[in-house]
Amino acid sequence: MASSIDVSNSVGSNLRRSVGWACKSLVLCGTLASFVACGSAADDGKGATTAGASTALSPSNDNGPPDDAPITDPPTPPKATGNPLKGIKLWIDPDTNAALRANALEKTQPEVAKLFREKIAKYSQALWLGEWNSNVYRKVKWTVDQSSSKGEVPTFVLYNVPGRDCGQHSAGGLKTKEAYQRWVRKVAAGIGDRAAIIILEPDALGLLEKENCLTKAQQEERVFLLHDAIKVLRQNPKTIVYLDGGHSRWHTVEDEARLLKMGGVEDANGFALNTSNYRAMDELLPFGKKLSAALGGAHFVIDTSRNGAGPYGTEWCNPPGRKLGLPPTTDTDDPSIIDAYLWLKRPGESDGTCNGAPQAGAFWDKQAIELATPDANGAPATPK
Repeated sequence: MASSIDVSNSVGSNLRRSVGWACKSLVLCGTLASFVACGSAADDGKGATTAGASTALSPSNDNGPPDDAPITDPPTPPKATGNPLKGIKLWIDPDTNAALRANALEKTQPEVAKLFREKIAKYSQALWLGEWNSNVYRKVKWTVDQSSSKGEVPTFVLYNVPGRDCGQHSAGGLKTKEAYQRWVRKVAAGIGDRAAIIILEPDALGLLEKENCLTKAQQEERVFLLHDAIKVLRQNPKTIVYLDGGHSRWHTVEDEARLLKMGGVEDANGFALNTSNYRAMDELLPFGKKLSAALGGAHFVIDTSRNGAGPYGTEWCNPPGRKLGLPPTTDTDDPSIIDAYLWLKRPGESDGTCNGAPQAGAFWDKQAIELATPDANGAPATPK
C-alpha cells in the first residue's frame, strides 16, 4: 500500500503542468506578442518557425499512423546499460512561455525580460504531451526535426494515461486502453530513429493504489499500458525512457521499488524523481540512490526546476519563496547512476488557481520573478 507520509505534497497534487497552454498564458499575462506560436498550428506540429528552421518541418500531409492502426505487441527491448545521456546536448526550446514573455517585456520592463531570458528561457525544458495536442505525431516530429537539426536531444513528458490523476486537479487522459496504445505509437513514430528523452506518466504509479481511484482491473490495465509504452518507445535505441517514480516524501523506497517493478521499469532506462515537485536535493539524492539499489542499480534523473529552496511545508500549489534548482545538465553528482538533472516542469508556469495564481500552465510573472531572483543572502537562484 502507498505510504502515508506527506501525501498532500505528492506529485499528483502538483501537476499544474506545462501542457501547451502558451496562448492562454500570453493572454493572461496581457501579452499577445508571438501569438503565432500557439493554438492549432503548434499542436499540429507546425509551430512558430525561426530563420533556417523551415527545412526541417514535416510535410503538411504527413499525419502519421491512422487512428485505427492495428496494435501489435512489441518485443522486449535489450536490457539498458550504462549512462545513455553521457555527452548529449539537451535541446533548448526557443518558444517557451518564458522566452515569449521576455520578448513581450523587452521594451516596457527590460530588467524583467533579461531575468526571464537569462535565468529561465536559456535552459533546456521538457515538452509535455497529452490530449491537448490535436496531432501528437506532428507535434513530436516537428520538435525532433528542430532539435536533431541542431544536434540536440529533446525531453518529452507523456501525460495521457486513462484515469490520469484520479479525478483531481490534473484529471484527464485518454478514455480507453486501445486509444492510449495508439497514442504512444504515434509518439514513437514521430521520434522515428532520432534521439529523444521520455519521462513516462507522472503520477501513474504513485496514485495506482490510491483509495477510491482505480479498480483492480484498472490498476492491471495501467501497469500493462506503462510496460507496453516502455517497450514500444524503446524499439528505437535512441529513445531513452524513464518511468516516473514519485519523490522522496510520497512512498517508501520499498513501496516505490515495488510499484516501479509493476510498471516495467526493468525494460526502461531507469526512473524519474521529483517531477513538478519541490523536494530538496539533500532528500532526493539519498532516496534515489536507495531506490536505485533496490532496483538492482537502475539509473535515474531528477527534476531540479524549482527545488532550489526545497519545499514550503506541504504546500504543493504555487508555494511562495521557491527558487530555481540546479540548471539542466548531464554532469551529476554520481553519473554512474544519476543520468541528468532536468527541468521537467517549466519554471514560471502556474500550478493552478491557488495563492493568487492564474490557471494551470499559464506563465505567471510574479512566480517567475520569485524563482529567478537571488535570495536575501545573495545566493544565486541557479547555483553552479
